[in-house]
Amino acid sequence: MPLRFPAEWEPQSAILLAWPHAGTDWAARLGEVEETYIAHVAAITRFQRVIVCVADDDVEAYARARLASNRIDMAQVAFITLPYDDTWLRDTGPITLAGDDGFRLLDFRFTGWGGKFEASEDDLLVQRLHEQGIFLQSSVQSIDFALEGGAIETDGAGTLLTTWRCLHERHPGLDRDELEQRLRDWLRQDRVLWLDHGYLEGDDTDAHVDTLARFAPDDAIVFQACDDPGDPHHAELSAMAAEIAALRTADGRPYRLFPLPWPRPVLDDGRRLAASYANYLVINGAVLMPAYDDPADDAAAAVLAAAHPGREVVKVPCRALIWQNGSLHCISMQLPAGLT
Repeated sequence: MPLRFPAEWEPQSAILLAWPHAGTDWAARLGEVEETYIAHVAAITRFQRVIVCVADDDVEAYARARLASNRIDMAQVAFITLPYDDTWLRDTGPITLAGDDGFRLLDFRFTGWGGKFEASEDDLLVQRLHEQGIFLQSSVQSIDFALEGGAIETDGAGTLLTTWRCLHERHPGLDRDELEQRLRDWLRQDRVLWLDHGYLEGDDTDAHVDTLARFAPDDAIVFQACDDPGDPHHAELSAMAAEIAALRTADGRPYRLFPLPWPRPVLDDGRRLAASYANYLVINGAVLMPAYDDPADDAAAAVLAAAHPGREVVKVPCRALIWQNGSLHCISMQLPAGLT
């Protein structure tokens, strides 16, 4: 079988995370975000392994103690020591292609979301992980092109979903045809579907698709809707919903659509935070859903259960995460079955 880009709902070997510590941007609210990480690891380890990057031996000892004290199955947790600037492994971890002869880890350039933040350590993460030998039957392909994992979504069958806003921001000198050809070649895709609308206040990724719209099994798309005409997101997300409704599958059929409910605004010192239910994580046997202590949490869980039948929906509290402009999917990178 030639190399292919698996869908997130295909079998996985582990989830890759990086533990927050005082040397990251989480320092001011470290205790709050640690509680989210503990809940996240507890949810993952009910179903599969988790590999946790730690900055040094002290961070590992601390993380190990915190997790163990919360009755987490530590046999399901592995630690690996290496430097990192921040903990958004969806954007800094490996994008993995799978084939009969093993795996190819695509190591795109990470620029701190277009130069917004320091990223020199994070840009070396994939190579350093590979050098430590945690990946089996794998090679690394370094690609001199800025691309984050949160900017792309695949159905595992040759269709990629992305946003023009993000890719154009990273590569203003390339037109859509040029960008599409490169994405198709590197990611082994047959076609690219573009969204021209959709954004969230408080998102500094320039509209990553994983905050807006996601593929689900059997030709479905789950997307963040906004049903409040008085909300500043309403026009843009309604336009995005119309775009998604007009998309067609590879064989020309409309997608099955699953709009997610709109949570109430979450403000921090007057700043709107990017609370999106679309930023969920699919693992073996479950969907881990960002919860915001909002009345819409239960309705979002019901939508995700319908879109991913046969998987348990587990809520993970994520209000602490969105303070730094991302949510549950953003801190997590799935590793396909057989890679570890």
